[in-house]
Amino acid sequence: MSTDHTPDEALDESISVLQQLGLKEYEAKCFVGLSRLATGTAKQLSEVTEVPRTRIYDAIRVLEAQGLVEIQHTSPKQFRAVPLEEALDTLRDQYQDRVERLEDLLAGMEEVEPDKEKPVQEVWSMTGAAAVENRTEQLISGTTDEVVLVIGHPSLLTANLIDALNSVNNRVDLLIGVVSESLQEEVQSAIPAARTFVSGLGWLNNASDSEVVIGRLLLVDRSSILVSTIDPATGNEHAVFGEGFKNGLVVISRRLMSQGLIPTRDPSVAGD
Repeated sequence: MSTDHTPDEALDESISVLQQLGLKEYEAKCFVGLSRLATGTAKQLSEVTEVPRTRIYDAIRVLEAQGLVEIQHTSPKQFRAVPLEEALDTLRDQYQDRVERLEDLLAGMEEVEPDKEKPVQEVWSMTGAAAVENRTEQLISGTTDEVVLVIGHPSLLTANLIDALNSVNNRVDLLIGVVSESLQEEVQSAIPAARTFVSGLGWLNNASDSEVVIGRLLLVDRSSILVSTIDPATGNEHAVFGEGFKNGLVVISRRLMSQGLIPTRDPSVAGD
């Protein structure tokens, strides 16, 4: 995790993250302010956070109700944040509860059937490293026959991806291509069941003549394909996902990914 922040930047980002987790602005500012104070009165907290003193009490009541702040009923009242580890556990539990509640609500909604027929071939796009990784893991977890994955950037060999690949059924053929021998050794060590190869697609990690590099090529059961690119400047990942045995994107990807595969396991054979 990056720590290259000035104190002011760290303060502003902490408040922003707390707001994303559900706190209102004054509540987030008060919690961050108390995290910097051993204890504080409303007056002291107002001076540190620039939250109007009249709004301090409302914010503290909310934070106390959420288990994030403690109050000493002296005159004047003293406030303090709960220990950081405890506060993080509380926030994590609250966030998880909301996610699970949302899951229950969405899963229980009645599906609306569109009037038009579902196309045989589909191609969708998505943006964001987390979203692309989640879709990758979902595709891998649903495999029944074969996974062919070419990793074009070392940063994509994450712990979650390794866990997903190691969790596939031992009857599934697992082939992983990489763009360097050093990465191949790392993959072989981390995923013993996989058959690895150095891909012939040398341009996968060559950004000298392009604004993006290929991140990953994933072919699952010869019917679903995911191709992603990475913006070297931002690290953001974009992907297209296609499914359907006759999908042209799948056919093209089979042939591209065959470079570097041994002939007997070439996914372009049998089915093109």
